[in-house]
Amino acid sequence: MKYTTLPNTEVKVSKICLGTMTWGNQNTEAEGHEQMDYALDNGVNFFDAAELYPVPANAETYGDTERIIGTWFKKTGNRDKVVLASKIAGGGDYTAHIRNGGLSKENIFDAIDKSLQRLQTDYIDLYQLHWPNRGVNCFGVRDFPLQAANAEIENHLEILEGLNDLIKQGKIKHIGLSNETPWGTMKYLQASEQHNLPRPVTIQNSYSMIHRGYEIGMSEVSLRENIGLLAYSPLAQGVLSGKYLNGGSPEGSRGNLFPRFIARYMGDGSSEAVTRYEAIAKKHNLSLTEMSLAFVNQLPFVTSNIIGATKMNQLKENINSINVDLSDEILNEIEEVHKDIPNPAP
Repeated sequence: MKYTTLPNTEVKVSKICLGTMTWGNQNTEAEGHEQMDYALDNGVNFFDAAELYPVPANAETYGDTERIIGTWFKKTGNRDKVVLASKIAGGGDYTAHIRNGGLSKENIFDAIDKSLQRLQTDYIDLYQLHWPNRGVNCFGVRDFPLQAANAEIENHLEILEGLNDLIKQGKIKHIGLSNETPWGTMKYLQASEQHNLPRPVTIQNSYSMIHRGYEIGMSEVSLRENIGLLAYSPLAQGVLSGKYLNGGSPEGSRGNLFPRFIARYMGDGSSEAVTRYEAIAKKHNLSLTEMSLAFVNQLPFVTSNIIGATKMNQLKENINSINVDLSDEILNEIEEVHKDIPNPAP
């Protein structure tokens, strides 16, 4: 395994982060425990969760992913071996079963106490804001939603003050953003500096070979402001494994069970790009999965690459991607496809 540190901290994290979004839905508690055992045994010390998980989110399964992590901590005693990240859900109809009001100080206090109880721990190493209060272009929305331009602007100062209180109480160690824009990220960084409040150290946004929109604006913020990307959906919900090519829809796959969640990655442009990327991988005796993940692993603005799997063979392949080094020839061939078909998935 390769390691880095959370920016502006001394916290060492693996370049591969274990995503947990399917536990409690596609994966049982026993399978989640098996994944955590294997990941830790193979050098992955960074786990990412959220109060919202598993996804698709609903009232019946709300919080089950964190509960599964909590029972593993209790069973194994491995809490001190793991850098644990979780998130408070943003507002909206999708999270009405959790609470109303979005990101406020009161809601942050409510969320952290419930997450800690489910996780059976006293603290979370990295606590993230799952998405902003305001409307932004994320979750498959390519363009800025102009109708949200006059909506309530995010209460950056109140949120940072609430998170600062939790740090003082020892309930969280560091803070991060998720699904944020360059403007929103800079507002948090400015507010933290102006008011001597905690500084976000990471931002968790989607990034993959068919969705490289992070490079437009956000990558510069990452590099110049030292706020690292935690890349999620690096395989574009499994599309960059190649299993959906030529009309494929494997039984039990996310695309088969929840087609709306991968629809953003399944357009004609994406299919053409994935077909060409697969040819590059085969030419160089790699699987498309290995090449797709290795591409993300080597980017200078990426702190950690969040992988997710429902089957153990997938988990093993994903983690093994850290041992794949892409040559300049491969990287140049990937760039040629990107030039021809830039960001086909929103």
